[in-house]
Amino acid sequence: MKLIQSAAFRLTLWYLGIIMVLSLLFSFALYRVSYDQMAEGVHRQQNSISRIPLPLSLENRRADLTRALDEQLDDTRQSLLLRLASLNLATLLLGGAAAYFLARRTLRPIEEAMEAQGRFTADASHELRTPLTAMRSEIEVALRDKKLTAAEARTLLGSNLEEIAKLEALSAGLLRLARFENGLDASVVLDVPVKDIFESAIDRLQTPLAQRHIELDVVVGEETVAGDQASLTELVVILLDNAIKYSPEKSTIKLRSAAAGQTVRISITDQGSGINASDVPFIFNRFYRADRSRSKDKVEGYGLGLSIAKRIVDLHRGEIGVDSTPAQGSTFKVRLPISQQPVKHPVFG
Repeated sequence: MKLIQSAAFRLTLWYLGIIMVLSLLFSFALYRVSYDQMAEGVHRQQNSISRIPLPLSLENRRADLTRALDEQLDDTRQSLLLRLASLNLATLLLGGAAAYFLARRTLRPIEEAMEAQGRFTADASHELRTPLTAMRSEIEVALRDKKLTAAEARTLLGSNLEEIAKLEALSAGLLRLARFENGLDASVVLDVPVKDIFESAIDRLQTPLAQRHIELDVVVGEETVAGDQASLTELVVILLDNAIKYSPEKSTIKLRSAAAGQTVRISITDQGSGINASDVPFIFNRFYRADRSRSKDKVEGYGLGLSIAKRIVDLHRGEIGVDSTPAQGSTFKVRLPISQQPVKHPVFG
């Protein structure tokens, strides 16, 4: 991007300016110390020569030696200046390369954040435009139909309501994601029992569990994590809801929690179709969906859930990953610190 390139160029000039100022100051100090030492040595030699008693016939020889020492001092001074100039030229070239490297490295997180923001904006615009386009097309077709019946109008309105529901779901997901981008409020960070998190999440998912006749196999101890109970409950809801959507009816989902050193391990295992290895690196990206690799059935959603889950885990300085085998199922694994305080400000990178 031109903005980043321009910023990198300006930052390189700043870095290079600092390097050259330091180099010139060092060179000046080295020159003064070296020249003063050489001049002092020459003056000592000249004083020693001046004190040596010589016949009148050799007085001219004394003057020649003194001039030779002065010339030697001048030659040495010029050689020192030439070497220091070469040193500063080399510093300018090498420092320029180093300054550019440091500038690019400094700006890399900003560049990545801007690229991510650009992708997010483009993806969000596309996802928002899709239901709006569908609604507009249906309405335009209906308006051109002079023989539109009440039943057909009712069907049209029902279809529009479905598209509106999709827009509401997408907007809610974007708002949740934006809320977690702002970090966690320190006032909500507490020691939360994992058992309470599980219970709250399961209560929110009773309806989809009953509709698909899915049984939950829960194992949880007395582990506690430091964090925001509402966001941690949201995390488990997202992962459980994801497992429910992609699990066959009348199957079992395992929900586990266990202490492991200074962390708590949470795992959710389903018996769905699994995730292809090629999709695994991308499933936590915004708007990424791997429906074809997980289920033959159409699953509604916009691919925001797992990216929100990843953000919640990052805010709590934890880790999230998945082990999956196609045609066998998936296990999402979360590690959260037991006592370490979570992030209270936005994290980039």
